[in-house]
Amino acid sequence: MTEHLNHFIGGASFEASDGRRINLVNPVTEQVYGSSAQGTTEDVDRAVAAAHRQLEGGAWSQLDGAQRGQLLSKLADLVERDTELLADMDANAIGRSPIEPRRMDLPNAIANLRAAAGWANQLEGRTIPTGGYFGTKTLSYTVREPVGVVGAIVPWNSPLMITVWKLAALLAAGCTVVIKPSEETPQSALHLAVLAQEAGFPDGVINVVTGYGNEVGRALCEHPHVAKISFTGSPEAGREIQRTAGVLFKRVALELGGKSPQIVFDDASFDDALRGCALGLFANQGQVCAAGSRILVHRSIADRFGAALADAAQAVNVGDPRQPGVQMGPVAKKAQFDRVNRYIQLGIDQGASLLAGGVSTPERGWFVRPTIFTNANNAMAIAQDEIFGPVGTLITFDSEEEAIALANDSSYGLAATVWTTDLVRAHRVAAAVKAGAVGINCWSPLDANLPWGGVKTSGIGREGGFAGAVAYTEEKVITVLLPS
Repeated sequence: MTEHLNHFIGGASFEASDGRRINLVNPVTEQVYGSSAQGTTEDVDRAVAAAHRQLEGGAWSQLDGAQRGQLLSKLADLVERDTELLADMDANAIGRSPIEPRRMDLPNAIANLRAAAGWANQLEGRTIPTGGYFGTKTLSYTVREPVGVVGAIVPWNSPLMITVWKLAALLAAGCTVVIKPSEETPQSALHLAVLAQEAGFPDGVINVVTGYGNEVGRALCEHPHVAKISFTGSPEAGREIQRTAGVLFKRVALELGGKSPQIVFDDASFDDALRGCALGLFANQGQVCAAGSRILVHRSIADRFGAALADAAQAVNVGDPRQPGVQMGPVAKKAQFDRVNRYIQLGIDQGASLLAGGVSTPERGWFVRPTIFTNANNAMAIAQDEIFGPVGTLITFDSEEEAIALANDSSYGLAATVWTTDLVRAHRVAAAVKAGAVGINCWSPLDANLPWGGVKTSGIGREGGFAGAVAYTEEKVITVLLPS
């Protein structure tokens, strides 16, 4: 069945202003299965205008927090109703096993919408005592107001979940939005916009413009009526967004990936650490911002742990994720396939040893074998660069201090995991590791109540939790003179 997807602007479907389209390609078969509108600056102008009208006296601007919360609750119910459809949209678009989004992405998205429904009525101001105004008493208080129209630029790896992270929080705050989904994965964002219309959101609150970042994304960053850009993607694109948006002093939130360490101490539960490291490496074909791709292992258990992790990698059944028994599909696109294989070859060239996997050459489809390197050091490209594929690098350490130094020897700082049964050590190491989120004996969870984001090259700002909603507001001070 051929999909013909268009923009969703002001509650209606639109072709691109110049009629151009983008082919959608199945990563399993490499066949074109549909197309989407290739957005233009004119399309972005139309979408931003629709969003801006709702803020400037539109029906959305008249709703209070409780009413916005009711709409978010209705949207959560509709997403839950369409869970299988939305999960399959995302899974088919990137060649992912549909079990993963059904078990992880969709429950998380629904939880975020329901949490945001509560936050919408909790964005309170405060009363602040002051010294008065030239000897006269005053009452000074603050209110929180929506920052304005948001440009939400979403990646392809977990399209619906990351769209909802941004959408739920900004709607709770009273903002409106223009979403630019990845050109590879526009389906679920467009369906989400239709569900929002069904839930009763006024037309123009949620708009979706499909297309490329260098045209649609840039137009959002340059548009004078877009107050904030929320972006998840690569550091290279994040730098360009910050440069472009900064000229107009826009607010920016940037989640830019990571090279997350998993630190395995010699006293860790071996089986738990093994399962956790495999999950951190292979979930979603390793196409996860927080993928635990640097496995730092105490030297005394490194050989045994490496052999067991290699066995786990070799046991992964790679193939068409729609077939029974298949655990891992292809990476999402040809450019990603080439990138992952290039890094695998670079790891070999730089002297690391393969325990499992290697460069992949499938006859058809962008399949990459789960790959484990050993005899590596932290200076190698496979240890420093975000590969975004099922590739793990084992590095040994001899002491707690060395483990911390290795973990922090990275330009990234999104997430980390500490595997140990020593509770004092666990807290000590978690405090010393420079990352936005640290899991102790678990992969750092993505929970609707927890803020998410990184430090260093991993980005600016937080999504999720109450802090995520507050980030879409401005605090205004109001002072009233109180003459006696």
